[in-house]
Amino acid sequence: MQTTVNELHKQQYERLITGLISNEFGVCDNFFSADMIAGLRNNLKQLYEEGMMYRAGIGKDSDYTKDKEIRRDVICWINEKTEDDLEKKFVQKMNEFAEYLNKTCYTSINAFEFHYAYYDIGSFYKRHVDQFKSDNGRLFSFVMYLNEDWNVDDGGELVLYTKEKTETILPIGGRVAFFKSDVTEHEVKVALIRPRLSIVGWLKNV
Repeated sequence: MQTTVNELHKQQYERLITGLISNEFGVCDNFFSADMIAGLRNNLKQLYEEGMMYRAGIGKDSDYTKDKEIRRDVICWINEKTEDDLEKKFVQKMNEFAEYLNKTCYTSINAFEFHYAYYDIGSFYKRHVDQFKSDNGRLFSFVMYLNEDWNVDDGGELVLYTKEKTETILPIGGRVAFFKSDVTEHEVKVALIRPRLSIVGWLKNV
């Protein structure tokens, strides 16, 4: 169902799209309210404390493996039919963003998936692309940070390797990074002082 996009959301989506077209990536701060980010951050912390998160792997199907020398975060998937009010709002906005992309950019998004990601101190994810070798369904990568009062000394930066330059993005709470899943190589630098928290996912064609 088509939804009416309010002006603030439209500005946010256009910022991400314009950045993607101009620089191969888009960045938008304050994608959700501070209260929303704090609530999702608390969700993530509770999942971690209750042992509901598990070691993330790399690859898919026969290529799937877990390698601590490449990736050390733990994750928990967000159910698209979640009963959590904050996660519902997140999913609703992702649906709206996907519809907006399809309408304005003629993309073919018909699905998405997202998970919480917890990088403990010393954790990282080495340089990679998000699209699997055996599955080209992932079209766009979307990362939203849940960190509180993050600064450069905390580490955990997202580094994007585009054709023109290398861009370093500080994982400030409420900030979103958006880029193509099949071409943009990227890495997560080591979380140095405290855990790095985010929601990560992909807009897909399946």
